[in-house]
Amino acid sequence: MKPIKVGVLGLGTVGGGTVNVLKRNAAEIARRAGREIIITRASAKDLTKQRICDTQGIILTTDPLDIINDPEIDIVLELIGGAGAVKDMVLTAIANGKHVVTANKSLIALHGNEIFAKASEQGVIVAFEAAVAGGIPIIKAIREGLSGNRIQWLAGIINGTGNFILTEMRDKGRDFADVLAEAQALGYAEADPTFDVEGIDAAHKLTILASIAFGIPLQFDKVYTEGITQITRTDVEYAEQLGYRIKHLGIARQTPEGIELRVHPTLIPERRLIANVDGVKNAVLVEGDAVGPTLYYGAGAGAEPTASAVVADVIDVVRALTSDPENRVPHLAFQADALADIPLLSSERFKTAYYLRLNAEDKPGVLADVTRILAVHNISIEAIIQKEPSQGETAIPIIMLTQVTLEQKMNAAIAEIEALPTVTGKISRIRLETLG
Repeated sequence: MKPIKVGVLGLGTVGGGTVNVLKRNAAEIARRAGREIIITRASAKDLTKQRICDTQGIILTTDPLDIINDPEIDIVLELIGGAGAVKDMVLTAIANGKHVVTANKSLIALHGNEIFAKASEQGVIVAFEAAVAGGIPIIKAIREGLSGNRIQWLAGIINGTGNFILTEMRDKGRDFADVLAEAQALGYAEADPTFDVEGIDAAHKLTILASIAFGIPLQFDKVYTEGITQITRTDVEYAEQLGYRIKHLGIARQTPEGIELRVHPTLIPERRLIANVDGVKNAVLVEGDAVGPTLYYGAGAGAEPTASAVVADVIDVVRALTSDPENRVPHLAFQADALADIPLLSSERFKTAYYLRLNAEDKPGVLADVTRILAVHNISIEAIIQKEPSQGETAIPIIMLTQVTLEQKMNAAIAEIEALPTVTGKISRIRLETLG
């Protein structure tokens, strides 16, 4: 059979890693795919830049459209990133009848519905395994490996930068700003780290995971998103003392009322396997009704880990080239006409437990006032600790863990507690999940 010709858009970290893997493992890949796969063209902004890959034998260009419009190219690998001009490039490739493999989570989360519809019209595949959790094959695991299950919930550490920061804060007692600066120096965080530390990157990925888990359209705009910038060393230490660790999780849960989609710092019991995923590693915990809990762990970023997922998608596309488009695995796991219009819940309708830390004057009756307010809102307390005031301080820290309650009730209770004349400053509130 004639070789499959591939064009690569972008020769940065992921693009360079993909070229290396496709070239180094060419013989093994051909054995798996059933035919040779060769990179014939690649684009990059600066052709003089030193690269991590060998581009010998590859025609280079600065214009991605040279590749997209080349009739000899069978599969376009979109490894540029971003969701602006790249969207038009992908739609043009689809219109030209080319299959597309992408590692671009923002592109899929924001424009996937339109892209998949156009791909279906043209009878081509858009594969995106590398868009979530780097080298971990989580898309394939949920879409295919767990296709006999009703997915009940999933929770993931799906941003390595945030996980690195929280790990360093816990292990070395460092402050957020200090660790963020190191993460930027090491290349884990961008000069503008907003997407990582504010949870936007994780929300893109959660949007995709929820869609393939529950059979719903991609709806990034409805994901509740909260970053880790307000997490303090004090909260990390108190969580440890209580037997918990703080992780920045993306959580999707199907309830009788609708689906919760939320990204936020979360206390989880330290005995959970996912609580022990440290540094820049990623992990996703998925609960299916038949299989029970399953955990997927590995490198969430990096040149060759991400390339592993990109190349796996290329092989899948090649294997499916001769199949009837109507009999291929659906882009979002469920048949396009079977996606459900299940409501996504607002944050006030979330149900979870909470960690609360407040500072109060050391006077009789203060704690009674706080617990009374919680009781009025039907919020039960699981544990409570009263700490000694810091040197030179008169206010005492009070830490409470609550049982599961409606977030709307918690919001009202916190507002009333903060209004007490004996309570100083804002209450630190972190959601708590047992993941059991």
